[in-house]
Amino acid sequence: MAFYKYGGALILALGLAVAMPASAAPPAADTGAAALRTFVDHVATFTADFAQTQTDEKGQVIQQQSGQVWLERASGKGGQGRFRWAYEKPYAQLLVCDGRQIWVYDPDLEQVTVRSAAQALAGSPAQLLSQRATLTEAFNVASDGDADGEQHVKLTPKDTQSDFKSVSLVLKGGAPVQMVFRDQLGNTTTVDFTNVKTNVDIPARQFEFKPPQGVTVVGAGGGGQGG
Repeated sequence: MAFYKYGGALILALGLAVAMPASAAPPAADTGAAALRTFVDHVATFTADFAQTQTDEKGQVIQQQSGQVWLERASGKGGQGRFRWAYEKPYAQLLVCDGRQIWVYDPDLEQVTVRSAAQALAGSPAQLLSQRATLTEAFNVASDGDADGEQHVKLTPKDTQSDFKSVSLVLKGGAPVQMVFRDQLGNTTTVDFTNVKTNVDIPARQFEFKPPQGVTVVGAGGGGQGG
């Protein structure tokens, strides 16, 4: 099961972790595809507030959530990026990737699910975007128009068995401000980012997780109690 199903289609936002020199002068980003390439190549860290809305095939709202996200790109080829995705409303849920494992903590259930990052990201767009690989290896990338200083890009998976039908991004000022995920069942998840900051220092503790005492830990050698 692709990891994005734990927390909706947010995983692509978390997976933008390609290790490239952030200090190099970025190329001009006149199109959506160029803007995405600039973000992938020249942004090492990303933080933002987010609002996430999921709708069904009829356009009816299924779920609305909001919170904060922090991510840091992998430092070498083949490595996984690190991220912290914290849902705050309407209920708390925390997703943390330390580069090796992904932890999903549900306070209301008093349960933590942990998986290998490599396994959890398999089959999702994050598998590509969290590693040193080219976008064209797994996606057809196309510019989808520019307007009001925003660049639009559409990613279409080459793998017909992908959970996603398409992923659309809106970039502004060198970073994404909106991501729209359309799955094979007709559901759409829209993630809007505000208070975006790039290439800022993020404390290492943001990417660390220790299960709280007394919670049930499931998976990846868990099956016990936190502490």
